[in-house]
Amino acid sequence: MDYYRDDRYENRYERKPRIVSTILLAVVCSILGGLIAVALVPSVYPRATVEGGNSVILNQGGAPPVSYQGQEGESPVINIASTVGPAVVGVANFQYMGSIFGSGGLTEVGSGSGFIIDAENGYIVTNNHVIEGAQEIMISLADGRDIPGTLVGGDRRTDLAVIKIEDTKDLKAVQLGDSNNLRVGEPVVAIGNPGGREFARTVTTGVISGTGRFLMLQGEASFSLIQTDASINPGNSGGPLVNYSGQVIGINSAKQVQTGFEGVGVAIPISDALPVIKQLIEKGYASHPALEVSIDDRYTPEYASYRGWPAGCYVARVIPNGAAANAGIKAGDIITAINGVKISHSLELTHQLFKHKPGDTVEVTYFRAGETNTVKVKLGEIRSDQ
Repeated sequence: MDYYRDDRYENRYERKPRIVSTILLAVVCSILGGLIAVALVPSVYPRATVEGGNSVILNQGGAPPVSYQGQEGESPVINIASTVGPAVVGVANFQYMGSIFGSGGLTEVGSGSGFIIDAENGYIVTNNHVIEGAQEIMISLADGRDIPGTLVGGDRRTDLAVIKIEDTKDLKAVQLGDSNNLRVGEPVVAIGNPGGREFARTVTTGVISGTGRFLMLQGEASFSLIQTDASINPGNSGGPLVNYSGQVIGINSAKQVQTGFEGVGVAIPISDALPVIKQLIEKGYASHPALEVSIDDRYTPEYASYRGWPAGCYVARVIPNGAAANAGIKAGDIITAINGVKISHSLELTHQLFKHKPGDTVEVTYFRAGETNTVKVKLGEIRSDQ
C-alpha cells in the first residue's frame, strides 16, 4: 500500500517508517476534517451565497451560515468556488541545487496549495511537507501576483505550516468551520492546485466517506482523519476542504493508494489543526507532549512473533531524566499499550500520545524480561523546532 503527497522531490510519495523514530509527541486530538465533495444533482440544491472576510479569528468555531439566493436548482458549489477560490493560493518550494556546470541556483523542487486565514496580517496555512527544506517560498495569488513568503513556523509532527506575506493588498480570507460534528455523506468541496499553476484553484466535489481514520504517515498519524471519495492529486496538499456553508473544515493532506481501488483521500480536521496553527503564529513553534524515548521500527510484529515477544514499540533509547526515565522505563523495554490501547508501531504510539498534552499523566504498559508492567508517566514537552 502506498501513499502520496506533494513531496519536495517526487509527486508520488511512499511513506516509509523511520528506522529510529523519536516519539516526543503532540496533542492535537481527534477527528479530521473530511476532504472533497461529489457532484450533486443540481436540481436539488439552490444557489448559495457565502460571505467572505478580510481576516479570520483563529479560534472561531464557524462562520455565519450560508444564505440561499438566486435561481432555483443552481448548485451552491458555483458560489462557493467564486467566494472561497480567491483565498486559495499556490505555494512553491525553491531550494539551491547543485549543477555539473557550476554552482547551480534556486530551483523549484515542489509545489502545493494553501489558504489565507488572516488577510490583514497575511497569514497562510499549508502542509509542512509542501515547504519542508525550502530556502525560498513563492506564493501565487488568485489575482496573478507572485509574492515571496516567509515561513512563520512548520511542524513535521502534525504536517502543518504557516507562511506570511507582507503585501496584503486586496487579500481575501477563508471562513473557518467546525470539524467536530461532521457527518458521513455530508457534501464537501476541495479547492487546490493539482499539477501546479496550470490547474490553479481547481474545484472538486465529493462526500465525507468516513471519520476517525488512522493513516501510517508521520504528521497525519497525529490526527484522526477524515476520509473522502474526492479526487486528490499532487498539488492539492495544503488546500482547503469546504462544507456547503462555505466554511473550511479540513486541510487536504494525502491519498492512500492500493492496487484494485481508486484510492482514499484524507484531510486534517480544521478544529484539531487550529491549536497548532495558533501556536505557530504566536510563538513560531508548537509544543507537543513527549514520552521522551526513541523507538526502533525494525522491531516488527513478525520479528516479535519470531522471538516469542509481544508486538509493540521497542525502546532504543531513553532520555536521561525524561518522562519515561522518571517512570522507570528503560532501553530494551517494549511498549505494548497506552492507557490500555494496544500499539505495535511508533506511529500508533504517536496517535495515542497526541490525544493528550504536556503535563498529562498516561498509563504505559511495557514488556521486560518476560514480564508485563504498567506505570504512570507524566508527559514531558517537545517543541516543533527541536
